[in-house]
Amino acid sequence: MNLEKTWRWFGDNDNISLSEIKQIGIEGIVTALHHVPNGEIWAIEEIKKTQNKIEQYGMRWSVVESLPIHESIKYGGDNRDKVISNYKESLKNLGACGIKTICYNFMPVIDWIRTELDHKLPNGSEVLYFNFVDFVVFDLCLLNREAATKEYPTEIVDKAKDRYSKMSQTDIANLVDTIIVKTQGFIDGISADNPKQAIIIFKKLLNQYSQIDDTKLRENLKYFLEAIIPTAEANGIKMCIHPDDPPMKVLGLPRIVSSRDDIKWILDAVPSPSNGLTFCTGSLGAGIHNNLDVMVKEFSSRIYFAHLRSTQQEPNGNFYEAEHLEGSVNMHNIIKSLVLEVKKRNSERIPMRIDHGRKILSDFDNNYNPGYPLLGRMKAMAEITGMTMAIEKSLEAN
Repeated sequence: MNLEKTWRWFGDNDNISLSEIKQIGIEGIVTALHHVPNGEIWAIEEIKKTQNKIEQYGMRWSVVESLPIHESIKYGGDNRDKVISNYKESLKNLGACGIKTICYNFMPVIDWIRTELDHKLPNGSEVLYFNFVDFVVFDLCLLNREAATKEYPTEIVDKAKDRYSKMSQTDIANLVDTIIVKTQGFIDGISADNPKQAIIIFKKLLNQYSQIDDTKLRENLKYFLEAIIPTAEANGIKMCIHPDDPPMKVLGLPRIVSSRDDIKWILDAVPSPSNGLTFCTGSLGAGIHNNLDVMVKEFSSRIYFAHLRSTQQEPNGNFYEAEHLEGSVNMHNIIKSLVLEVKKRNSERIPMRIDHGRKILSDFDNNYNPGYPLLGRMKAMAEITGMTMAIEKSLEAN
């Protein structure tokens, strides 16, 4: 198959073991050294430990997701050159171990955002959900961000204030826990048992970007890329930036990987084959402004990793994780474009992983990471694999 079947694995703390992943027919693992603090060097010895565990099961460490970008690089802190130097050493060590694809993101403070982690659908399955009104409640009524009122439509602000007036303390704690704690790996040790403390720490992180707009964040990204891309090139590494999730402004923060124009700017700013893209259909597909069929064709030569999932756009900015072959993403067209791109390359496959999945059947009995159940992703992998092979056979026949 032209797309390498990979699986996100969260290391030894993952409730899904490598032996189980191997039984699914997975070829490559997508993981990281989750125990290494952000900004420190990934030593060869530590890389090898994880790599050896994976290879014992006949799979390879296909993609690093992610080698995280220290916040000081994003906002241009005093120690950014030091952590960039550490980043370059980590790249050299990964290259020495034969790991050549690095997924990363440049989202300030907060990564992917959802307001519900267990939104129930009519068929009984549960999905991740983004409710725009609830998100505005968090921004306007819990963070009390001064500029928030002016940044949202009046109708949404009114709905958020009404929603907040009816929320219990448990509702508030759950919303804080969902947005700040459960989906954000950088706030270790903060729980929804104390949402006020979580909000205080979160607001301090936001304040680091009080003087950073889109232009400045782009400058900081270019500074980072110009520093590390020569190292990536020398070690045969492909850097793959991940789109913003969701692809829109949030919490007054700059967001610079949300659209076709954003991606083009990044790839043109440092025009190296090592400066590439993670094509995440779910993140980009959540934005009504994005035409994924056009984007995958335009940027195909710089796509080195794919996250395949679909989102269902709803009115007023809401969306949820749709079935992988349904929703607002035309998965057939995306896969066909990726397969055609692989055929142009010299024996170079594109790693693909199922991104997120619904909780179904016995997934409810296990404490999987949000968005990463076993059976829901297995189902999606079977669907994506079948569609990919059908497309490949069709192209061969023609």
